[in-house]
Amino acid sequence: MIPLHATLAEPQHFSVIEKVVFLLLAAASLALFFGRFAPILKRILASRKDPDFHLAPLGRRVWDFFAEVICQSKVIQQRPLPGLAHAFVFWGFLAFALVTLNHAAVGLGFGFLSPAGLFGRFYFYLAAAFAIACAAGIFSLFVRRFFVRPRWLGKKVSYESGIIAGLIFLLMASYLASFFVTDTDPAARALWWIHTLTLLAFLPIIPHTKHLHLVLSPATIFLSRGGFSKIPPLVGDEDFGLVTGKDLTQLVSLQAYSCVECGRCSEHCPATNTGKELNPKEIILGVRAYLNGPGPASEETLLGNYNSQTAVFQCTTCGACEFQCPVGIEHLPIMVGLRRGAVNTGTWEDDYGAKLFNQLERGSNALGISALERDKFIQKQQFPLFDGTQEYCLWLGCMGAYDPKGREIVTAFAQVMNYLGASYGVLKKEKCTGDPVRRLGNDLVFQTLAEDNLKNLAQNKVKKLVSICPHCVRTIQEDWKAYGTPPEIEHHTEFMARFADRLPALKGHNSAGPAKGIPEDGLVTGHDFSHAENGPHKNGASAPAKPETIVYHDPCYLGRYRDVYDQPRQLVQLTGQLVEAPRHKERSFCCGAGGGLVFLGEETGDRISHTRAKELVATGAQTIGTACPFCNSMFRDALGEMDGTAPQLLDVAQLIARNLPVPSK
Repeated sequence: MIPLHATLAEPQHFSVIEKVVFLLLAAASLALFFGRFAPILKRILASRKDPDFHLAPLGRRVWDFFAEVICQSKVIQQRPLPGLAHAFVFWGFLAFALVTLNHAAVGLGFGFLSPAGLFGRFYFYLAAAFAIACAAGIFSLFVRRFFVRPRWLGKKVSYESGIIAGLIFLLMASYLASFFVTDTDPAARALWWIHTLTLLAFLPIIPHTKHLHLVLSPATIFLSRGGFSKIPPLVGDEDFGLVTGKDLTQLVSLQAYSCVECGRCSEHCPATNTGKELNPKEIILGVRAYLNGPGPASEETLLGNYNSQTAVFQCTTCGACEFQCPVGIEHLPIMVGLRRGAVNTGTWEDDYGAKLFNQLERGSNALGISALERDKFIQKQQFPLFDGTQEYCLWLGCMGAYDPKGREIVTAFAQVMNYLGASYGVLKKEKCTGDPVRRLGNDLVFQTLAEDNLKNLAQNKVKKLVSICPHCVRTIQEDWKAYGTPPEIEHHTEFMARFADRLPALKGHNSAGPAKGIPEDGLVTGHDFSHAENGPHKNGASAPAKPETIVYHDPCYLGRYRDVYDQPRQLVQLTGQLVEAPRHKERSFCCGAGGGLVFLGEETGDRISHTRAKELVATGAQTIGTACPFCNSMFRDALGEMDGTAPQLLDVAQLIARNLPVPSK
């Protein structure tokens, strides 16, 4: 049995020749590293500056850096086993920083950590513990990449990854082996040189592999845009978005070079998962390839040889890629930037897109329906008009004002507001917030809509808005800021959750049967607290003996964009038994409507809405609960095409409204 000695063994003396050889090798290694890294850094710095970047608030950046870089929180949380293995490797590198400095100093004759000293002994053993964890971590990652080979890592296995893994393992092994020899043993000197040569060989490989993220990703995370999916403003008359290399900003370039090619974005992308051309990882790698080729000063177009226009316009802007990325890449500003470039320069030609743009240029809503239909709906439901005296302005939105099922959701929510005694009114006139054209890249139409709406709200002295549509909420709250100061706005589930203690909860059982007293058009008056029903349900009128099971679908623009997960669930649990889908909360799978795609043509591959609807149905829940009219619309169509009895489909507002007491006539 090999004896374990008291502490780390280090050679006591090095000859002049050894010192000279070490210095020459170290200089060569550093020269090769900086010789390869310098062109990359030059391309990043040569990119144009981000006009809206601000370092403040610094505290948030420091916290994000600590949580995501030092603690590896996102790496572990979103992919626990491989994430923990990666964290062990990273923490091993951190622990070895001081060891490596001392290791080099020992070779030159002035080591500062003595194995005989109290702190030195403690630290060497601490580093040994991290070395064991790091070796185990890198071995498991090697097995995963080269033998398990999850498809999200890509079909091509990089041999360089194997070399890097081998070098890291050898670094740890040579360090640990030094605890089993003495200072005077020739093996101690051999191990020192093995460790040194491994380290010096490792350094120059970094800039030419995905392991460049070791250097860049901490900066990428620290220098984020400061908000989820934050779309940067266009500056000047010559800024059309990401058209050529000259439009690439420093943040975009930094993020492109930080990609670790882990495939987390691809794994959670609804387009990639349903057979579309889009793969968010390949979009980022395409930008990197452009930087390595034509470069940031080039006038060659970004879409074409390096990225597919078709793929870019298949993005639902659900944000799953950006949320999952462990190295801080912000995919959506890049995706929207590429769309902007194509739309604003006229290179994107799509009949459905052109129709949408024309409808919003000439009309008030994305559905292309006459505004008179909105007026008729308001009059029929006896919604009060906002006159400046009410506390809330109920924002109907395109879906709430014109879509038949969206109208049912608005009506149900109005019933809840009436029950709570909330003071509210609706605007006499209202235009689309511009969400679909904003995500599709048409800034001109979006600006017009935002400015018109802001002017209308100001004239009506609106202070607080509430909406059934997460897309409207996000667009008003964040995107309109470029053109003025929008009023406060919240989603209807947030509003109802604040008054949850005043809402009726079921006792013992829940009615899952068809609603009674509903007019044929599915709409009820503003003061009728009858149950509002939606969706194909064939269980009959009898109430089940047990609480109704309800699977709640997290809308992307409510969950990942606003971090609203608990409030809708709190409301669902007032009306039945909550069931969770396999993919829920921050991992929720998109319905397929976002990014303006609901207004474009048929999808290639499998339909995203059908994929998600099947997953929700497979839970066995009696009801699918939603909190977005777009999700409701997409699932309604998907459920209608399924064989057999589909669960009923209801918005959270409808779940609450059907439990309200029916007032006496």
